[in-house]
Amino acid sequence: MKNAAIALILFVMIVAFAACSGNGYVDNELSTGRIFLYGELHGSSATMDRQLEIWGDYYNNYGMRHIFIETAYFTAQFLNMWMQADDDAILYQLFEDWRGSPKHNPHTLVFYRTIKNEFPETIFHGTDVGHQSHSTGQRFLRYLTDNNLQDTESYRLTRENIAQFQRFEYEDSHAIRAYYKPQNFIREFDKLDNQDVMAIHGMGHVYLGDFLGYSGVPTMAVVLQERYGDALQTFDMTHYARMRNPYRVDIITINDIDFEASYFGNDGVRFGNIVGREFWRLENAYEYFRDSPSAEYVLPFDNFPMHVEVGQVFVLDIHFDDNTIKRQFYRASGHYWNNSPSTQGFTP
Repeated sequence: MKNAAIALILFVMIVAFAACSGNGYVDNELSTGRIFLYGELHGSSATMDRQLEIWGDYYNNYGMRHIFIETAYFTAQFLNMWMQADDDAILYQLFEDWRGSPKHNPHTLVFYRTIKNEFPETIFHGTDVGHQSHSTGQRFLRYLTDNNLQDTESYRLTRENIAQFQRFEYEDSHAIRAYYKPQNFIREFDKLDNQDVMAIHGMGHVYLGDFLGYSGVPTMAVVLQERYGDALQTFDMTHYARMRNPYRVDIITINDIDFEASYFGNDGVRFGNIVGREFWRLENAYEYFRDSPSAEYVLPFDNFPMHVEVGQVFVLDIHFDDNTIKRQFYRASGHYWNNSPSTQGFTP
């Protein structure tokens, strides 16, 4: 009921937002540039390598200079400062702030250092709510205060970004992010006038449909498409992160039957009070569970770290921040959710 109520309120807010209701952002003149929006599974080194190749092409051959990333506004500002610095002190501070998130990954350092070394005129724009407000956000406010910059747009936007995160944290609802992210994106993009940009965000914000788990709450891509039409192009990069081979093969016993279970690791996702999901694929198990009662939950294919095919069965252990674990079962039987191929939960 809480999620449904929040979703209804946010839907009304987003419709008003898309209709240019005078919130101070969308009344700006629309940029005539294009948006190349890439959806990823966070933390994949193969995905980041491919993103560097794409950005190199955009940067060198098409003159693009702006990347929109799924970070806080103030994090992107620190990255822009680091791009002009002689050392990596700022980057190391940010990396420490990212501890516990998929960005706290050694290849993240490689990704940003490569951009600084090979594409030095790159400018970052942060579109997310103010994650790391208590660390990065407060440090950026201190920097602005120490330099007598309290009357600047940077100071105002940092305070707004922190307030967005506080509301997100208070409501404990990712639908709050689904409301603020397109606002932040549009504000930054429309400042650029006739500039094409590359944007990198989690796939959950990039597909065209409702935000996962919140019926009636559109994704960021839907809001951007309503505003910019064909100037928005979306790309699914999740296949770059798909594992071909499991880490190991376990045995999982269900109803006194032992099944071989290929283990594909913990994705480390942080979503509400979820702090990670472990994935197994049960081998040769579909016929046994074909007629098991369906559960109410679904999980799109793009959430899985491995390739998913119809006729497969999966076991997920959901880890929560109170150290509890919940086991769920999914089967791929041709089900679609929000026009995306999805697995359907079931009770074995």
